[in-house]
Amino acid sequence: MNIHEYQAKALLRDYGAPVSDGRIVLKSEDAKTAAAELDGPVWVVKAQIHAGGRGKGHFKENEAGEKGGVRIAKSVGEAAEEAERMLGRTLVTHQTGAAGKQVNRIYIEDGAGIETELYLALLVDRATSRVSFVCSTEGGMDIEEVAAETPEKILSFSVDPATGYQPYHGRRIAFMLGLTGGQVKQCVKLMGTLYKMFLEKDMEMLEINPLIVTTGGDLKCLDAKMGFDGNAVYRHPDIAQLRDESEEDPKELAASKYDLNYIALDGEIGCMVNGAGLAMATMDIIKLYGAEPANFLDVGGGATTEKVTEAFKIITSDPNVKGILVNIFGGIMRCDVIAEGVVTAVKEVGLQVPLVVRLEGTNVEKGKEIINTSGLNVIAADDLKDGAEKIVKAVKG
Repeated sequence: MNIHEYQAKALLRDYGAPVSDGRIVLKSEDAKTAAAELDGPVWVVKAQIHAGGRGKGHFKENEAGEKGGVRIAKSVGEAAEEAERMLGRTLVTHQTGAAGKQVNRIYIEDGAGIETELYLALLVDRATSRVSFVCSTEGGMDIEEVAAETPEKILSFSVDPATGYQPYHGRRIAFMLGLTGGQVKQCVKLMGTLYKMFLEKDMEMLEINPLIVTTGGDLKCLDAKMGFDGNAVYRHPDIAQLRDESEEDPKELAASKYDLNYIALDGEIGCMVNGAGLAMATMDIIKLYGAEPANFLDVGGGATTEKVTEAFKIITSDPNVKGILVNIFGGIMRCDVIAEGVVTAVKEVGLQVPLVVRLEGTNVEKGKEIINTSGLNVIAADDLKDGAEKIVKAVKG
């Protein structure tokens, strides 16, 4: 689960991390009041979407000479005008894709004098099962290029959970970032604060880009992105309240309400499978035969007819889907339940694309009977290889 920058900065502020003062704007008529509550003399106006690259982004409805989703204003009136100009429009960045995201929230904050821009992140290192720090002297909007072209400028190390964060971790980061004097002490304290917050809030990722040294010589978190472990959000009601469903894929949101594991992809063949491993194998074999999967969808072992029906509706709601492959190997999951769900869904929403069904395992004969007597135009498959060949052929002719 991701949250907005202004929400992340509120959390940082609660933990005592240095951030600029700011105000959130949801309605254009409130922009001037929000800006007037800040000291200035420079205001930064930021579009709030769950995507990076806002500063280099562009709005779909481009105006001549228009800037991206992060703008500098030199008066309260100018800050209000910039906020009003961005609200309700669609911002496109390298992370949103061509569709972009609608800007429904604007964050106005005090500007900061910047001496140096640095990069800092904490994340879960899957290779070591530990929390890792990542830092670089090359902070700002081009960190992806730094990682690709000059990886030696990036320091990464994990923290042993047996000892936890220690001051020497912070000093190691400070020396890598070229900090001196009192900045080293600030860095040691800030890294400890961020590590504590990362663990206590069950985060998956915390990125400060840029972490700046101000013209006064102090450290400040100028931007913040946070991602949380969705499986642990139930332990944090305060974090759960920060969820912005308008930023999520509608199909993935609908799937989460029925406890379905769904991730939208860019292909043309929709997949309904039980079991994450089988789902990945199904996607792999679709690619092997020359097509691309449109989704990852695991209905799980305890799916009901209702859940399967909703899963099928979610797949068919994707306009990119040109064919559907149902691949069920019944263990705990019964083939007849899948069959009933597919039949119910097709009768409700119709079937406009080819459908290949492969069933094997518990109650397979009953499941096949339900499909065969349903009157649906379904292509039967004997095994996974056969199913993949048939759906790719049906889609590609």
